[in-house]
Amino acid sequence: MAETKREIERKYEATGETPVPDLARVPGVAAVVDRGVMELDAVYYDTPDLRLAADALTLRRRTGGEDAGWHLKFPVDTGIRDEIRAPLADTLPGELAGLLRSRVRGDEVVPVVRLRSARDVRHLMDADGVLLAELSVDTVHAERLPKRTGKGRDKDTETETTWTEIEVELADGTDPALLDAVEKRLRKRGIKPSASASKLARALADTGDEPRAPAAPGEPGTAGAAVLAYAREQIEAIVTQDPAVRRDLPDAVHQLRVACRRLRSAFKTYRRVLDRDVTDPLGEELKWLAGELGVARDQEVLDERLRGRVDDLPRTLVLGPVKARLRRRDAARGRSARHQALAALDSARYLSLLDGLDALLADPPLRKAAGKDPGKVLARAVRKDHGRLATRVERALALDPGEERDLALHEARKAAKRARYAADAARPTLGKPAKRLSKRVKAVQSLLGEHQDAVVARGAVRELGLLAHGVGESAFTWGLLYGHEEAAAEAAERELPEVWARASAPGLTAALTR
Repeated sequence: MAETKREIERKYEATGETPVPDLARVPGVAAVVDRGVMELDAVYYDTPDLRLAADALTLRRRTGGEDAGWHLKFPVDTGIRDEIRAPLADTLPGELAGLLRSRVRGDEVVPVVRLRSARDVRHLMDADGVLLAELSVDTVHAERLPKRTGKGRDKDTETETTWTEIEVELADGTDPALLDAVEKRLRKRGIKPSASASKLARALADTGDEPRAPAAPGEPGTAGAAVLAYAREQIEAIVTQDPAVRRDLPDAVHQLRVACRRLRSAFKTYRRVLDRDVTDPLGEELKWLAGELGVARDQEVLDERLRGRVDDLPRTLVLGPVKARLRRRDAARGRSARHQALAALDSARYLSLLDGLDALLADPPLRKAAGKDPGKVLARAVRKDHGRLATRVERALALDPGEERDLALHEARKAAKRARYAADAARPTLGKPAKRLSKRVKAVQSLLGEHQDAVVARGAVRELGLLAHGVGESAFTWGLLYGHEEAAAEAAERELPEVWARASAPGLTAALTR
C-alpha cells in the first residue's frame, strides 16, 4: 500500500572537502547527532523522451537506507515535493503506474539513470531530543543508462558524472523557518544553494540529456498562436490534475473539470481560428469527461451546502436524525461518484482523448483567421460570446418566476461561463479590457451559480423530506431548509438586474479593440 510524505528540503553545492559548520549553534537546535554513512542505490525511470523529467516528476526504485522501495515525487512548490512510496518490488506498482497514466499513456517507463550515493547523515535535535531535520552530505555517482529505443547516444557524450551535495530535509511538524536559519549558517561558510532542483535533474544536465521543451505551436504574433497557447495551458492542466484526482486531493476534481470546460469553450469561441472538424469531436469527448467528473464535483458542492445549512440552524429547529440522514446520503453517493470519476480516468476513451489533444498541438488545424492579427480576431470572438450572454440574460429576466425561468437562468449561467472563458483566453492579447470584462462577467456567473445551486439543493431537500416522512420521521427541518433554498434563489433573481447592468455597461466590449 502506497503512503505519501510531504518532503520539504533544500540542496547545496559542495565538494568532498567542504566542511559542515557547527549547526548546534542554529537557534532551536540543541544537538547534532552523527548517524553514520549509508549506501543508497537508486534507478530512475522515465519514458525514453523524458516526459516525467520535463514536468519535474521523479520515479525511482531504491535499495539501501530506511525507505527502500519505489518512490514517486510530485512538485508542490520550490523545495517542496510530495513523495509517494510503495514497497520494494521487481516491477512498478500499479498504484504508482496509475498516477503516471496521463503522462505515460500506453508507453513503458524504462531505466534512464542509476544513482549510487554514499550518504553521511546528521540529525538536528531539539532540547527534548525530538528530530527537527536531517542533514546529509551525499557523494553521488550518476550513470546515464542506455536507451532501449530510438537512436543511441553520441559517442562523445559523457554517460557518467560525480558530485557532492548537502541536503537538509525537515522532519514532520518542524517549522520551515528552521531551513532559513540553517541556510544562513551554511552561507556564512560559503556554501551556496544548488542550481539543480533534484539529483536526477543534475545527472541529466551533466550527461547532456535534459528533456526538451516542446516548441510553441502557431506562428508567433498571430491569432493562431494566441489560441493555441491557451489550449496548451488547459491541456497541461488536465494532465497535471489527473494524478491529483486519483490521490483525492482537495479541489482536484473541480480543477480538472474546469480545464475541460475552458478548453471546450475555447474550441467553440475560436472556431474561426481552429477547424471545427477537428475540435468538435474533441469537444464532445471533453464534455463526456467533464460529465463523468461532474457527478463527484456536484455531489461535493451539494453536500457542503446542505451540511452548512443544517449547522446554521438553532438546535431546537433540527428535529429528527437530520444530520445522520445527510451523512448516509453523502457517504453512499460520494463513493459512487468517485468510483465513476476514476473509472473514466482509467478508460481507453480518456487516453484516446489525451492523444487527440496532443495531436492537435503537434499539427494544429489552423484556419485562415489563424494567421491574422490576434487583437482583432480575439476581440471579435469575445464580443460575440458576450452578445450571446446578453440574449440569454434578457430572455430569462423577461420570464415570470417559475420552472421555465429557472431553466433559462441556468442557460444564461452556461453562456456567462463561455463569455468569461473567452475573455480569459484573450487577456494576454487584449490586456486590461479583457480582464475587466472577465471580472464583470464572473460576477454574473457566480450569481447565476448561486441560483442554480439553490434550485438543485431545493430538489434534494424535498427528496430527503419525502424519505423522512415515509419512515415516520419529522419533515419539519427539511421543510425549513427548502424554504431557505427558495429564498436564496429568489434573492439571486432580485440581484441579477443590477449585476448584469455592470457586466453590460456601454463601452465595456468596445474597449476590447486595440
